[in-house]
Amino acid sequence: MAEFDYTIGFIGAGNMGEALIGAAIQSGLVPAAKISVADVDVGRLDYLNKKYGVTVLHDNGTLFKSCRMVVLAVKPQHMPAVLKDVSGRGGYRLPERKLVISIAAGFPIRKMEEILYPHLDAESARNLPIIRVMPNTPALVLSAVSGMSPNRFVTEEDARATRTLLQSVGDVIEFEEEALDAVTALSGSGPAYVFYLVESMTEAGIQMGLEPGAAASLAAATLRGSAKLLEASGEPPEELRRKVTSPGGTTAAAIDVFEKRGFKSIIIAAIASATRRAQELSG
Repeated sequence: MAEFDYTIGFIGAGNMGEALIGAAIQSGLVPAAKISVADVDVGRLDYLNKKYGVTVLHDNGTLFKSCRMVVLAVKPQHMPAVLKDVSGRGGYRLPERKLVISIAAGFPIRKMEEILYPHLDAESARNLPIIRVMPNTPALVLSAVSGMSPNRFVTEEDARATRTLLQSVGDVIEFEEEALDAVTALSGSGPAYVFYLVESMTEAGIQMGLEPGAAASLAAATLRGSAKLLEASGEPPEELRRKVTSPGGTTAAAIDVFEKRGFKSIIIAAIASATRRAQELSG
């Protein structure tokens, strides 16, 4: 792999941005001295500076101009204002190639292009490739899975650099952008579904007479162990489920309730609903 030789700027300093900053530094991918952060929350900037030693900037345009890779880690409703801020200034030109990575859910590449490209000539536009990424919150514990989608100006070097950054917090899969709404619904929102399951298992344990702390520990540990087994075995989940489910046993009694009440259909319908909402937000 080629050397990762990028100065990185983060516009937005929330949890996902911090996860990427921390992982990039701790993995040795890039030193803190080559990372800059801008955010409207001055207290948050002060925290990141003290914890990681990154450079704090109070101006998006200055950050955009000074960094070779710019990560847009703001909420989607703030994206138009941020993009207009950096592109509507005098001197918005690209003498060198600059890679833009967006981790804002529901904000498509075409909308970014509509704001960033009109101010540029054709050559400068080609020098501003855009990659849209959908990570998930397990990035906070370096166990994310991220879907990424490039625009037409992205080279293999750009894609490789983006994969390298994202792999510091977990796994990466590349998709056509049309698939990112489904990625958002399945893996972006997916941790909430898993937490909801653990929440429900814990409540069931309490109702069956377990002490709350013990019920919570059992549910969380069961999830953790099952995920490890799924990854280590290489077997499909259907087969692992069958191995746990003895005919006429306790697991079979539970699975029977799931099937009679349409548990799988509910999960599929829920993710389909999340996909439709992501499509609406992408507009």
